[in-house]
Amino acid sequence: MKNLVIVESPAKARTITKFLGSDYKVLASMGHVRDLPKSKLGFDPENNFEPQYMVSRDKTKVIAELKKNITKDTVIYLAADEDREGEAIAWHLIPALKIQKNTIKRIVFHEITKTAIMKALENPREVDQNLVDAQQARRILDRAVGYKLSPLIWKKVRYGLSAGRVQSVAVRIIVDKEREIEAFDPVEFWKVKADFLDPSLRAELVKINGKTSKVKNEDEAKIIELSCNASSYLLEDIEEKESKRNPAPPFTTSTLQQEASRKAGFGVKQTMIVAQQLYEGSLTIPGHSGGLITYMRTDSVNLSSFATSMAKDVIESEYGKEYSLEKPRHYKSKAKGAQEAHEAIRPVNLALKPSDVRPYMDNGQYRLYSLIWKRTIATQMAQAVVANTTYKIKAGKDSEYEFQSKGTRIVFAGFMKSYTEGSDDPEAALENTEKILPTIKKGSTLDIEELTTEQNFTKPPARYTEASLVKKMEAEGIGRPSTYAPTIATIQAREYIIKTEDKKLKPTLIGTVVNDFLVEHFEDIVSLGFTAKVEEQFDDIAEGKIAWNEVMKNFYSDFVKNVDDKTENAPRAKFSDIRELGEHPELNKPITARVGQYGPYVQCGTKEDEDKPKIASIPNNLSVNNITLEESLVLLQLPKVLGQDESGDDIKVNIGRFGPYLQIKSTYYSLKEDDPYTIELERALVVIAELKEIKAKSLLKDFPDEDTQILIGRYGPYIKSKKKNFKLPKELDEQDIKALSWDEVKTIIKNQPVKGKRGATKKATTKKTVAKKTPAKKTTTTKKTAEKKTPSKKATKKKEEK
Repeated sequence: MKNLVIVESPAKARTITKFLGSDYKVLASMGHVRDLPKSKLGFDPENNFEPQYMVSRDKTKVIAELKKNITKDTVIYLAADEDREGEAIAWHLIPALKIQKNTIKRIVFHEITKTAIMKALENPREVDQNLVDAQQARRILDRAVGYKLSPLIWKKVRYGLSAGRVQSVAVRIIVDKEREIEAFDPVEFWKVKADFLDPSLRAELVKINGKTSKVKNEDEAKIIELSCNASSYLLEDIEEKESKRNPAPPFTTSTLQQEASRKAGFGVKQTMIVAQQLYEGSLTIPGHSGGLITYMRTDSVNLSSFATSMAKDVIESEYGKEYSLEKPRHYKSKAKGAQEAHEAIRPVNLALKPSDVRPYMDNGQYRLYSLIWKRTIATQMAQAVVANTTYKIKAGKDSEYEFQSKGTRIVFAGFMKSYTEGSDDPEAALENTEKILPTIKKGSTLDIEELTTEQNFTKPPARYTEASLVKKMEAEGIGRPSTYAPTIATIQAREYIIKTEDKKLKPTLIGTVVNDFLVEHFEDIVSLGFTAKVEEQFDDIAEGKIAWNEVMKNFYSDFVKNVDDKTENAPRAKFSDIRELGEHPELNKPITARVGQYGPYVQCGTKEDEDKPKIASIPNNLSVNNITLEESLVLLQLPKVLGQDESGDDIKVNIGRFGPYLQIKSTYYSLKEDDPYTIELERALVVIAELKEIKAKSLLKDFPDEDTQILIGRYGPYIKSKKKNFKLPKELDEQDIKALSWDEVKTIIKNQPVKGKRGATKKATTKKTVAKKTPAKKTTTTKKTAEKKTPSKKATKKKEEK
């Protein structure tokens, strides 16, 4: 192939292929092809932090496929995204494909349209080493933090946990918010409202003796009620003001994630997946080819002159000339460290209205495209003009109380005709809605229908949603557009954070314990200031102001010294104090809530009792800090016997490591939908019968004397022998499998392929040779087979050094 264009995804490759002739082939690298090895530190602190990259196991086939399309004369266009990750992907492809001697051209574009692709081909550049180095610095510093801190967390908290530079700060933000909520002390206040007749109007008490003040308690509310009931209500003043409102800036990654959450209920990860689909243009729309939106990882609010000109045409066509602007409106980014040179997120063709594309999209794609289109159009529309009216009503024996009723009237809709920004505060959102007050003359006496007093309490701070956490991270300069979604996904996958039923983020107990340990011993690493400072240093590297390994030198030695010191001297993490909840009403034993190495639990009894104490795990929806005696008694019901099956064996219900289950002797049946605390014998028998039927259908062959079965699993038939799983030869069909003898099954188990170091497979011979991994004897090979062989460690190291 004369010209090979390498992009990141197959969808992007398919779209770009439509624009290029037969002289070009477009293939995908499927993201990064090289990375630091998983099993070791992956860089050499003694050798200027030299990274030890290797081709990722899952990318060996991708590299092989790309190589098939390259000859010494092939011109290679590296077309990964124009950000740090994209630049690093392009850079890694060169050594991975061994194309240093080929003609290499780096091309970039911010939208996938024919015009943009052809312009990129005409204006290639070299790989930007500064952007690559910024990505390397992030990758290696994050590896240093994770690789060094995680083993310490295993030792001092619990095995299998992890820490990370950005993820741990995100957890800290959520833990700190939870502590604010727990420490919050509600303050009582009362609202006094008046409903009037002819015309209908509602007003609320705002001022007492000319000063804005809150009614603190019921006694004060009653005094106000008595005074108002003994007086008339006079509309003393009408205040009218006109105000102008400007549209919100066009979308960045952060604001798109926030608005998609508010208006479409999308999670941060879902927003990025759908945006990627719109960007790559993997949709068939008559009259349109290519992507539908510009690049979706950006912190720029800039719109090109082409975009603003296109917006003006659409606005005048759709809404009229009075809604357009004489000169384009421009915005400046407020985000800390805004750095990418892209435009804001916008449709590539504003003439393509949401209604035009609706039939060709799924619901999620349509909702996100519609949001982006409306927001972009609104940015170039005229200001909205709003009239705000306030009725001031005097009441009380001495006219000491002032009630107010506020109305909003839209004089000129302007940009609001297309779009208004959502809010995380429902009460604030109400202010943007039109509310017309009835026409009443100043000086009128109003007829009271009802005066009501209502007790209220101040509310604690709200927990973060995924979107508001992104907003906080952006405001603090933590992370960048490409890192928000992966960070939030990671802390949930690690189970440091859970999402409540109302989609709020709440720390788990283990998340809180890990956070507290890190804050106590590594306060600088998990401080918002340090993380933001590091991001600024990455920006400086990207601009060529400092060398990436200098950043590592300034950080690494002190950090490692601190880790070594804490490994030696820091005490194990303290989970929580034991809470006494009360006494079991029937057993007359104390019930306590506590935390152990495997999580929070309640315990009935003590170690000193004749009988072993009864314990039950505390689920995520409850907290060890506020679980009640009544709640603990429900948990301590388990394990319990529901009754007996037809053979007279007990049917027990309990909750284990993998969730609730039923048990008969040593056989377990998972409860997927039923509540273990309320399930009864009749339902339990139905569940067991259903699961037995499913299991029977999955059983192809049984060798009970050998504790071995052949089952149908998710990925096809397999052998399960003494709790271990083994593969079956692919050429065997169901009839062959059912005909297998025990000796044949033994042979299949004995000759199982064993994974080698780099993902290759080899035949197991004896237990001894597999354990020792004895290298094969050297053999003479042809050039063709030699190319397929996995290089030795020594050879790999030499190549990486070069």
